[in-house]
Amino acid sequence: MNIALKEHLEYILCVSIDSVRSISGGDISRAYLLETESERFFCKTNASEQAYDMFVAEKKGLETIGKTKTIAVPKVLLCEPLEKGGLLLMEYIEPRKASTTEMARFGHELAALHQQSAGKDFGGDADNFIGSLPQSNRKHPDWSGFYVEERLLPQLKSARDRNHLQDHEIPSEQRLLTTCKNLFPKVGPSLLHGDLWSGNFLISKDGTPYLIDPATYYGHHEVDIAMTRLFGGFGTPFYNAYREHFPEIIGTAERNDLYQLYYLLVHLNLFGGTYYQNVKQLLDRYF
Repeated sequence: MNIALKEHLEYILCVSIDSVRSISGGDISRAYLLETESERFFCKTNASEQAYDMFVAEKKGLETIGKTKTIAVPKVLLCEPLEKGGLLLMEYIEPRKASTTEMARFGHELAALHQQSAGKDFGGDADNFIGSLPQSNRKHPDWSGFYVEERLLPQLKSARDRNHLQDHEIPSEQRLLTTCKNLFPKVGPSLLHGDLWSGNFLISKDGTPYLIDPATYYGHHEVDIAMTRLFGGFGTPFYNAYREHFPEIIGTAERNDLYQLYYLLVHLNLFGGTYYQNVKQLLDRYF
């Protein structure tokens, strides 16, 4: 963090910043722990052209979750553009390793979030981002239509444009819709975190679960659960607690695959060919 930015933050916070330390805080932005005499803050900066838009979307997502009063999120203190990019300043939540009791609490609180809805449509009032990729939240009355048109098709087309997939490997829209309609149950829209892997939640020092880095919209609650399982899972206490509110129903395993396909396509588009075989296997299996 340069001196000018540090001085700007001191002016905004009306306090002297004693130390600035780089910490882990995401794959695409720089993250810092700012320490004053009495407080600590978390700051992210990014120099890309879309950084400010990304941070605005993140701020809105955190505020949307926070307003439900179902699960904690860090308080956003500042979101503003820089000469190059943008910054996001939040309260700092000190994490620690979760106990089984705290993971069970997390499962209950995520279920409470998923019980929040806002009408009958799937999607959201504004588009946002998944990682650094645009994510369309155009509203649909039908979940299968939303998932195909706003999730799978954009990522499939992006993978083709980036030469990660060939035309003949991409199913037609009708084929995608047919498979999804056959496997998706009739569901109502739930408020989702949208990108719920292990790096996007934490347990605070006092045992409170927090969600961070959301990509919120209203969709099928199983989407968040599928993402939790993509890179190892969150453990039995979490899933047992969650299932008290949302028991598994027929077809969960197949939907898990289809929901993970979206995130694998995102990773293919962000990080390249390492994810090709995972994507190809699911496309061949279901389409």
